[in-house]
Amino acid sequence: MNKLYVGNLSPSVTVEDLKQLFAERKLPVADQVSLKSGYGFLAFPDQNAAIKVIETLSGKAELYGKVIEVDYSVPKKLRSRKIQIRNIPPHLQWEVSCFFVYVYVCVLNTDTETAVVNVTYATKEEAKVAIEKLTGHQFDDCSFNVSYIMDMDAAPPVQVARARRGGRSSRDQGAPQPGPSGGFGAPRPRQNDFPLRILVPTQFVGAIIGKEGLTIKNVTKQTQSKVDIHRKENAGAAEKPITIHSTPEGCSSACRMILDIMQKEANETKTTEDIPLKILAHNSLVGRLIGKEGRNLKKIEEETGTKITISSLHDLTIYNPERTITVRGILEECCKAEAEITKKLREAYENDIAAINVSLSPVVFFVCLFVFQQQATEQEVAYLFIPTQAVGALIGKKGQHIKQLAHFAGASIKIAPAESPDVTERMVIITGTPEAQFKAQGRIFGKLKEENFFSAKEEVKLETHIKVPSTAAGRVIGKGGKTVNELQSLTSADVIVPRDQTPDENDEVFVKICGHFYASQNAQRRIREIIQQVKQQEQKHQQGGAVSPHHSK
Repeated sequence: MNKLYVGNLSPSVTVEDLKQLFAERKLPVADQVSLKSGYGFLAFPDQNAAIKVIETLSGKAELYGKVIEVDYSVPKKLRSRKIQIRNIPPHLQWEVSCFFVYVYVCVLNTDTETAVVNVTYATKEEAKVAIEKLTGHQFDDCSFNVSYIMDMDAAPPVQVARARRGGRSSRDQGAPQPGPSGGFGAPRPRQNDFPLRILVPTQFVGAIIGKEGLTIKNVTKQTQSKVDIHRKENAGAAEKPITIHSTPEGCSSACRMILDIMQKEANETKTTEDIPLKILAHNSLVGRLIGKEGRNLKKIEEETGTKITISSLHDLTIYNPERTITVRGILEECCKAEAEITKKLREAYENDIAAINVSLSPVVFFVCLFVFQQQATEQEVAYLFIPTQAVGALIGKKGQHIKQLAHFAGASIKIAPAESPDVTERMVIITGTPEAQFKAQGRIFGKLKEENFFSAKEEVKLETHIKVPSTAAGRVIGKGGKTVNELQSLTSADVIVPRDQTPDENDEVFVKICGHFYASQNAQRRIREIIQQVKQQEQKHQQGGAVSPHHSK
């Protein structure tokens, strides 16, 4: 049920007045209408209907000479990590949401002319800043409307039940009740919450929950954890995700108990298929788990006696930025590997959080959604290096592929002449807006994978050069290399600012970036943000130091 608040009502307004207004504007009829003095509440079973009512009436309709306000009615305790952003230009590219570990974006199909998205942040604080930054933000003649939507995970089960069913007695007893996504157990820990997410075969979900929920209740009680079993996700899928919230030890203990339950069920049902441990991790953390030349992963395999594989980058979608880490071995070995894998992922996550809190919060809080909004029409140039043998595949027969790619991305794509006959790499020069850069570079990375220039288990990692003003090079490096080290930690890309460069005719020098596609894009965006900051500071300095013509001699 989607409950809306209607405010700034005249005391003269009646329920019939509201119904007449809805009929005139051809709006869906509310299931429930509750009118108070100066305000009221409406309830709709369908979110699309609620969105249409908000967009059509709020600030746009009058009753008895007063412009009414309409928004979601969300109790304070349920205003947490989830927000809805409306009135977005429909052409805005949402694939950029995959860059960041903290934001999950759901693009809604609505009847409105502009786009609507629901966004879930990692923390309540991030959502609050996003609302402050984005409310009223202008983009392409559209002014963003931002609201909290109910975050059911933010409240204990009793309050969730009240919010969903209109109240429930604290005396209600019986079997444990799942939360909004199938969650059981205690409220999740709030400080540095880094959940363990695993995939389990759908056929074992019933055994994990148990009769009347008793099995999962035992798991949560013994491990002091909260377990979300996402039964309704991906209807008909062979696997279902489970999210475990607890301390590191609690997560590992709950995971072990779930593996035990599945193994027992497999034995009883005489299932002969292998049941590996499958861990889900956001793509931006996986590079640091793997380590340079795969050293971290190899070390875990050697120490635990397991075999670990990671799903391809090309399995990622704009709605699913997670990769699957599959661990094979006996139960004891898999549990040891889980602890080590999660430890590495958690360290990467906490490092990111620390760096964000220090200096990069504005970027992660809202530029992850609207990374193309600033200087969206400004042309950028990137120099991407590809294997020489891949040039033919990129160009295509009679140049058709590169022409199609340029048209799709809205960019200029040129391959520079080879400096000598035996060069191993060729430079691709891409000129276009930030959005065009994202599309063009993404397709090139994908093409190299499709054409098998990299093995099935090998990530496509390419070197990209971008030019920065020589005055900004020091800022990219930072004092004692602090900024460049943070960039590398946050993005999983190698970032190098070669020393002793001679600036070109435009007083610019190169920065080298090497990594897989998402890492490279993340690093490029952050470096260009630094460049923009330097330019703005220089402009302010020039304006402040300018001499008024009335005072010149």
